[in-house]
Amino acid sequence: MDTEQSSQSQPVTSNSKVVYMAAKEVVVNKETKNTMVAATAAGAYLPACVWGDFFVTYTPSLSQRSEEWMRERADELKGQVRRMFVTGGKDMSIADMLSLVDTLKRLGIDNHFHEEIDLALSHIHTEDQDNFHGSNDLHVVALRFGLLRQHGLWVSADVFDKFRDAMGSFSMDLATDSKGLLSLYNAAHMAVPGEAVLDDAVAFARRHLEAAKGKLIRSPMVEQVSRALNTPRPRWPRRLEAMHYITEYEQEDEHNAIILELARLDFSIVRSVYIEEIKNLSLWWRDLYNDVKLPYARNRIVETHLFSSGVFPEKEHSRARIIFTKTFAFLSLMDDTYDTHATLEECQKLTEAIQRWDESMVPILPEYLRMFYIKLLRNYKEIEEDILEPWEKNRMADFKKSFKLVSKSYLKEAEWFSQNYTPSFKEHIDFSITSTGLPMLSHVALMGAGQLATKEAFDWALDMPDLVKGMAETGRFFNDISSYYKPRNSLKDVVSSLECYMKEHDMTPNDATVAFETMVEHAWRRINKAYMELDHGILPAAQVVVNMARTVQMFYRHGRDEHGIYGRDAYTFGDTLKETIASLLLKDFPI
Repeated sequence: MDTEQSSQSQPVTSNSKVVYMAAKEVVVNKETKNTMVAATAAGAYLPACVWGDFFVTYTPSLSQRSEEWMRERADELKGQVRRMFVTGGKDMSIADMLSLVDTLKRLGIDNHFHEEIDLALSHIHTEDQDNFHGSNDLHVVALRFGLLRQHGLWVSADVFDKFRDAMGSFSMDLATDSKGLLSLYNAAHMAVPGEAVLDDAVAFARRHLEAAKGKLIRSPMVEQVSRALNTPRPRWPRRLEAMHYITEYEQEDEHNAIILELARLDFSIVRSVYIEEIKNLSLWWRDLYNDVKLPYARNRIVETHLFSSGVFPEKEHSRARIIFTKTFAFLSLMDDTYDTHATLEECQKLTEAIQRWDESMVPILPEYLRMFYIKLLRNYKEIEEDILEPWEKNRMADFKKSFKLVSKSYLKEAEWFSQNYTPSFKEHIDFSITSTGLPMLSHVALMGAGQLATKEAFDWALDMPDLVKGMAETGRFFNDISSYYKPRNSLKDVVSSLECYMKEHDMTPNDATVAFETMVEHAWRRINKAYMELDHGILPAAQVVVNMARTVQMFYRHGRDEHGIYGRDAYTFGDTLKETIASLLLKDFPI
């Protein structure tokens, strides 16, 4: 049975409001999940594609303003914002400068002001450090702490000591300072290992923010609190934060009209770039998916682009998004082949062919995998010859090494399944961090990132630094928590790291899940620590990896539902993200 035929989208209008409302109407009945799921030949259950060819035929409604006008107006507004930094550097208070930087970041337009923000935060970090310690405004102190750490600048957590009593507890006088508590909660998630005071800060802020929802705080802060309690702002993709905050910022009494207009224009300009990319990628994917004829594989090109836009949200990184999306798509085809369909012998043959990376290996493959292999090699030959710049072409060899390691890790897991073998937790993680594909995808991201990734930065990522390892661990742990509590995509799934941990430590599923959530938190703290220890020349590339960790978390962001069931893998269960995608790309957005 073709798993996609029953769910092809049929767009009948280009009106964005109508399309957005239609996109929201897909609902999965929890009691009859198999109405949205089709059985594959291997006996596994594969959720059907949500979007079909929707973006191939979708035409956005005409804007009242041309794109040329929007770009010119945006450039004009950028100049006015730059002047705010020039005049503000002389007259603006530290608190106001921090607020300006934070606003630009939350609106998703800080990428236009890298030099100005670097200069402002460096000044605040060094020259204003002594004067700042006297501030008793929790919001401002926490905002400074969080922004500087996110910028790779070390700030000691002892800046919060003034808000604690003689017993070391946070003062109850703060309990009604909802704005300060929200800033504290977000900033404390920039903790590094061993910072117990920030553990206390998170617990204290969470407790009082939850109590304040619907009582002391109202819209739009209540929505901001809800988002943060689900996923702290430092771990939330910037494009999604911008989507929400543009509307919320307008409701703030002291909002700046110039900044708000720029944010709206920038969001619309980037959205149009995304839609064009998705259209072209959907056409590429439709041809590829039809040619390789692997009906057991997930059809998720729109969700894949969403992931790539989380890694590279800026308009100027279109090439990087396209390379990343195509690689993610090939990885998904390969993953589903090893996991849901291929025999062990077929897995061995495919791994052998990928290690050789040569079309002369086609004859050793089973017939149904030959076109996949040919397309894999030819697509990356095209990327190397036609897309990468001459000075970037040597990076393709390193990418191939990473891709080959992923295929070896897939084979190892297939061998474990065939042998009914349960590895130790450590042995599992040693292989399954690679089998997430995330370390390899970090190399792909930097391969396509142009000048953002220097040779030093690219070499740094290849060595599996702790920042990359921590990012991949979050993916492994989130995935294995989710797969344990939800219907599996494959009857051939190897025992998960969570199950290995349960067996090794004689734990219940709930206790093991709590332990994994703690491991995710520790991985994030290692990511924070590694980021702040890097040479600042590598930080732009490292930020790409941090963006990957944020996007991974977003794909599993739903946590427990009202029944205590854990969040789904939103890549496999694409309906989970349908409303998010519709809001980002289709919902009416005022300019």
